[in-house]
Order: sequence, then structure tokens, then C-alpha cells
Amino acid sequence: MVQLMIVDDEIHVVDRFHSTVDWQSLGVEQVYKAYSGPEALSILEQFSIDIVMTDIRMPAMNGLQLIAEIRRRWPKTKCILLSGYSEFQYAKEALVHQTEDYLLKPVKEAELLSTIRRVIEKVHAEWEAVVSHQRLAKTLKENLPVLRGSLLDDLLLGRRMPEAELREKMDMLGFPAIPAESFELMMIRLEEFQDMSPTGLSLMEYAIGNIVEELFGEHYVNWQTKDTHDYLVFVMLPRMSNLSPDPAWFERTASLLQSTVRSYLNGQISVLVSGQGEFPDDIRELYDRSVSCFRQRIGSVKELFIRLDEPTGEQAEVPVLNSLYEPPTLIHLLEAARWQSAEEKLRAAFHEMEGKCADSPEHLLEAYFSIASSYSYIAHKNGRTLNALIGDDYSLMMQGTRFRSAKELKEWAFRGLERIREDADRETNHSRSSLIKQIQNFVEQNIHKDVSLQSISEHVFLHPVYVSKIYKLETGENLSDYMNRIRMEKAEYMLKKGTDKIYEIAAHLGYQRPHSFNHAFKKSFGMTPQEYRDQFL
Repeated sequence: MVQLMIVDDEIHVVDRFHSTVDWQSLGVEQVYKAYSGPEALSILEQFSIDIVMTDIRMPAMNGLQLIAEIRRRWPKTKCILLSGYSEFQYAKEALVHQTEDYLLKPVKEAELLSTIRRVIEKVHAEWEAVVSHQRLAKTLKENLPVLRGSLLDDLLLGRRMPEAELREKMDMLGFPAIPAESFELMMIRLEEFQDMSPTGLSLMEYAIGNIVEELFGEHYVNWQTKDTHDYLVFVMLPRMSNLSPDPAWFERTASLLQSTVRSYLNGQISVLVSGQGEFPDDIRELYDRSVSCFRQRIGSVKELFIRLDEPTGEQAEVPVLNSLYEPPTLIHLLEAARWQSAEEKLRAAFHEMEGKCADSPEHLLEAYFSIASSYSYIAHKNGRTLNALIGDDYSLMMQGTRFRSAKELKEWAFRGLERIREDADRETNHSRSSLIKQIQNFVEQNIHKDVSLQSISEHVFLHPVYVSKIYKLETGENLSDYMNRIRMEKAEYMLKKGTDKIYEIAAHLGYQRPHSFNHAFKKSFGMTPQEYRDQFL
């Protein structure tokens, strides 16, 4: 669907085209009206207009000047000229400004429709070229490092996805076929370089990535990202399934990387290698352990090399409730009103809790704080108190330590989620119902004026596209059809019951010229207003 604007200083011309042409059937979603060049520019600054149909002879700024400005600022917008002047000079200037067509007034509707269809086809063809497979493939290739890094970030943070989906994404991102099911993880911390500015460090990161490829590339596919701690993380995937892991070679090569950075980049780095893991299941675990190892065993000491120890099992490990923190988090799901996903997040968290730590007071408290803070955040962000949303359960929240079992906490969490969802649904429905009433009241009270989508949107302080879509969603009727229906219903009543003259009725309904009213009425009823009135005499 495209957006179109009609520009003419003759108000009746703009109104006639706006109200009598079946724009929806052409694939035009919204028609804007402007009565001067400056007004047209103001609308273009606010909305994305695909086609501008403008008169030439206008005060302040003529149509050719308007088109020249459009060409400069919005080169993708298509322009059509309207004029009552057929001089060759205008046509020549129109060609210079790359207009799509030059129509002489009075324009026949069939000719106008044919021109608009052709221009819409051109708009669609250009966008199809933008999203063509060839162009998308080129764009994808140009952004591969960023896209690869983003996917690896998701895996490091624990985002779950079926392995088949992961392999498909890796294939799309140009990874070679990797038959091996194992990987090694290498983590690098940049510490001292001559240029520690953001630009300088970015160059060093790029150089280190090249060195890693040079040293490891023959045997490993190097998948790299920069994590939230500013570590460079490399997931090293063997190129061949029969490549036997050689920890000694891997460590020697990683150590060579460290000395190469010192010699050729004049910098210091600390390096950690993880040992072998199963791809992709162990990525999150090895990454978490590597981050912890950096914190606990390397700390602030610089230029160290370390291999991640295997878990010894000598000390009981405290379970971690990963499901609570895996992206997307509960807060993000509540913000996006993804209620089903929020339920699944809670179910996964409680399933993990019941399996790992049963009714451990420590983990009950951890889960409680995480869920309660999410609920409080979303309530306050919506301008509500959590007490008002969850009622009696608020007292339990204020005594969170009273939860003695995962079952009790789970029931409390799901009751709270349901009440937050119900409140959001009520708010949405009330907001939309109120908006529809505002729109309809404004239209009915101002039908004698130039009521348009623009004036309605300004009245309710919302974007015209949003107003148009919500009105159609809630009522099943296009807003333009509603405004036309209200006009025709009032016209029908006034013709039946009143004594006003036709031109007076036209003015009362906001038509600048009786001719425009006659045209619109005949299109709705199949006869002129006078013919309709004559039936009741």
C-alpha cells in the first residue's frame, strides 16, 4: 500500500480528488491534502509519501519549485504534474525535474487512474529491486561479521534454539559445512596498547582477529564476537570431523598469539582457552566458567595465559537458575506484552528450580526477587502501583521470605502475571474504545469543515497511520469510508426532511463547491441530490 498527496491551491480540486476517487482499489492506503507548496513540504517532513500529485500554478511556491525540492530531499518520491496550461515550456521543465507524468486539467478520472496505477507499479518495482535476492545477498555479505557476532552473543547468553535452526542460520551467514560436533573456546582480554582510544582498540580487535585466523585457520573455523565484558570470544570449530583434538598444539598456538600481539602490535593481552566442549550445547556453560575464571584467577593481573580447569567435583557446586536470566528476560517479555512467552519463561524457571534445587531458601529468594522486581518495574512503567494490580498478593510480596516452597512461589508468580496481563488488556481496550469515540465525535461535530485524517490526528495527538489502522482494526471500516458515510447520511436526511438548497447542503457538509458534493452523492446513491430529493416531493 502506498501513500499519496494531492497539492493544489484550488481547494475544491483537492477535495474532489480526495473524496470521489476509489483510492483503496488502486492500492493507496492514505491520501493527504495540501493547499500550497509549503504545506506540502510540511506534510512530507512528517510522513512517508510515495506519490505527490501537484498543480503547477500556485502562489508562494509553484509546482515545479515544489518538485525540485522533493527531488533534492526525497528522491524516491514520485511526482505527477497537474496544469491547465499546455505550453511546451511547462512540459519541458517537468521532464527536467523527472516527473512521472503531466496531466492537463480538467483531468478525466480514467486518465488519472491509469496514471496512478502506472506510477504505483513503478514504486512497487523499485522496492522489489531493493529487497531482491541479489541485493539482499550483497547486503548480507557486507554485514556478515556483525550478524555472526550477534548470533554468537545469543548463544553465549543462553538463548535457546533448535540445533537445526542454528545450523540453518550458520549456513545463511556463510559458515562452511562443519561436520564436527565439538569446539574449543578462547577468550582474550585487551589490556595495554599504545592507542587506548575506542578507535585504536577497534583496530587492535580487528588485527587480533586476523592473527587468530592466520594461526588457527587451517584447522579451525573461527567464530568471533566481543561480549558485554569487552572480552574477545572465539568459538573454534574444527574444519574436519576426524581432526583429533591436540590440547598441547592449541595451547602453543594460543601462546604464540599472545607473543605475536606483544611483538607486532605492541600490546598486552591475557588469554584463556577452555578445552573441548560439545557444540552447541556446552557453549553457555564454558563461556560462564571462562568469565568466572577470568574474575577469580586472573583478576587485574596482566598478560597471563591460562587453561580452564575441568570441574573437580571436590566442592558442592551451587546451582544457578539460568532460565531466569536467559534472553529474552522476563522484563523484556512483559515490556513487549508477550504474555505467552512470559508464561513459558516462568514455567522453564520453575521446572529448572524443581529439578536443581527443590525448595532451597536461597533459590526461592533469588527467584522471588527476580520475578517481583520485573512485576514492579512493568507496573511502575505503566504508571500503576503493583499493589493496585495484584491486590491481596501484594501482602505476600511484601513478605517474600514467607514462600516455603517452589509450588507456593509459582502459584503467586502466575497469579501476578495473569493480573498484569488482564490490566494491560483492559487498558488497551479502553484506550482504543476511547480513541474511536473521540474520532467519531470530532468527525460528527466538524463535518461542516474540512475534516481530514490530518485534522483528526492532530486532534487526538497521534500519528495518522496509527489512527487509520486502529480505526479499521476496531470498527472494520476505513476512516475515509466512515467520514463519507456520515456526510451521505446527513445529506440524505437534509434532502428528505429539509428545505435547504443543494449548494447550502454542500457547504454544510464541508464541500467547497456544489459540483464536488454532486459528484460524491451520485457515486454513493447512483443519482444526483436533486434527483434524490425529487423522489420525496
